Amino acid sequence: MNDDDKKFMRRAIELSEKTSMIDGAGGVFGTVIVQDGKIIAEGANRVVAENDPTWHGEMEAIRKACKAAGSFKLPNAILYTSAEPCPMCMAASYWAGIKHIYYASTNADALEYGDFDDTMIYGEMKKPMEERSIPSEQFMREEAVEVWKKYKDKADRVPY
Repeated sequence: MNDDDKKFMRRAIELSEKTSMIDGAGGVFGTVIVQDGKIIAEGANRVVAENDPTWHGEMEAIRKACKAAGSFKLPNAILYTSAEPCPMCMAASYWAGIKHIYYASTNADALEYGDFDDTMIYGEMKKPMEERSIPSEQFMREEAVEVWKKYKDKADRVPY
């Protein structure tokens, strides 16, 4: 860790304190995304304030960073977050192409001090679809695949 890394992590922790202790907007989660040594986006948990279970600090920061970059990919970006990312935020980081993630507190800390428990989600994701607690059923595959076939042949399709 260098001084810049510490500065960026301190900012993420400051955001986590503001959103949870001052704003009362959500949990103790703050994030900054850095590219070329500069913060390009910040985010904080606002799940409670927005009644949105996806409004995590990482999600907000990724959305803002992508908008600032003009791309849905952030291949040279570094994400600093006050807490270990949940499964949703980790997946979004992979989809965005984040280069590196630094986190401060752990999932165990979030459980001990805030009752945030993602263990059920981690366990569910390891199960076959038919054994998960939210029933999932497939139907109308043929119709959906027809659209996929058109998409595959679309000349101006943006590659992911």
